[in-house]
Amino acid sequence: MNRSNTGRWLGLLALSLGAFLLFPAKTVVAAGLTLDLGNTAGQQLTTSLQLFLLLTVLSIAPAILVLMTSFTRIIVVLSFVRNALGTQQLPPNQVLIGLSLILTFFVMAPTWNEVNTKALQPYLNSQISQSEALTQAEEPMRTFMFKQTREKDLQLFVSLAKMDKPKTYRDIPTYVLIPSFIISELKTAFQMGFAVFIPFMVIDMIVSSTLMSMGMMMLPPMMISLPFKLLLFVLADGWHLVVQSLVTSFR
Repeated sequence: MNRSNTGRWLGLLALSLGAFLLFPAKTVVAAGLTLDLGNTAGQQLTTSLQLFLLLTVLSIAPAILVLMTSFTRIIVVLSFVRNALGTQQLPPNQVLIGLSLILTFFVMAPTWNEVNTKALQPYLNSQISQSEALTQAEEPMRTFMFKQTREKDLQLFVSLAKMDKPKTYRDIPTYVLIPSFIISELKTAFQMGFAVFIPFMVIDMIVSSTLMSMGMMMLPPMMISLPFKLLLFVLADGWHLVVQSLVTSFR
């Protein structure tokens, strides 16, 4: 990739992420056009500003990855699984976060491939303008979030924003869609977490009742129930079921 394409790629990445979160696409594109001076000094200035924008956007990249993808639901459910098992710090946080990231890449791969095919590659090949690239990059992400977002949550933030009632999804701005998507993901994750807790809670209740009936009140029930919960989880192939449920839960 030559220097010109590298500058275009950095500019598109920085501008698309920043525009997606904060600004209308037309505003950002207009600003980008005013920086294209058509000479050596202008190109150097444009590249410097693109690098500056990229570094600025990278500072909020963790929030983008955590809150605008499938990561939130996955990490919350996996945390519920660990708490339900009662294994304290096993698996470690690093393992849970790493598994969540891998599953996030797996779930988001079709969406990101669509962004790459319809927006990034045509823009790098000078087949579409920056305005068209931003529009094409935004649509797959919005489509993914709309599929996971409940109508009730959308209505909440539309009313809080004091907007006119939108007629179609296209009328809903991104700054309204993002918080609606986040709380929908949290609700779904807690619902799945509750379902995970039920069998392990039953085991805890049985063990506690048995110990109490035997008069062994000084023996911690967790010490007895933990091996049984681990045995149940292993025999049921728990990680397979949890991961399968997580991945298939995304529409």
